[in-house]
Amino acid sequence: MPTDNKPVELLQETFTHPMPYEWSIGIHGSKFFHEIKENRRFIGIKCNTCGKVYVPPRRVCGPCFKELSELKPLSDSGVITAFSVVNYPFIDPNTGLQRPIPYTYGYIKLDGADNIFSHIINETDLNKIKVGMRVKAIFKERSEMEGNIKDIKYFEIVG
Repeated sequence: MPTDNKPVELLQETFTHPMPYEWSIGIHGSKFFHEIKENRRFIGIKCNTCGKVYVPPRRVCGPCFKELSELKPLSDSGVITAFSVVNYPFIDPNTGLQRPIPYTYGYIKLDGADNIFSHIINETDLNKIKVGMRVKAIFKERSEMEGNIKDIKYFEIVG
């Protein structure tokens, strides 16, 4: 590995054939997206040992190493815990197109959950967005729902 700061040739690999793949989101992920699609609401999962509620649901509680099974309805609102206004263009893997910039990516602690949920916030003006502000999820129209993360259009600041 070079230890100096001289420019090096960038390595590239070009694929001539598409490489489609499938990835299972598991039973809890499926229930999470089904609940969004069918009822336009979030669900979390509660650990009966420590009481923590996770969103999206997961199979095991990290601190307790206990299997989780108790699903809980959660609010579609929460508090911004961190955010970043992104001005760097890149190809969105969900669409194959360049993501419009700027956009704000935020960490949101949904009411009733103990961890954070990350998603787009529909405000890019740094003078209008602050940690601690309340946000609410805005979902697609029912007829447009697909059962995936894109069913949540964005979070909107409500106070």
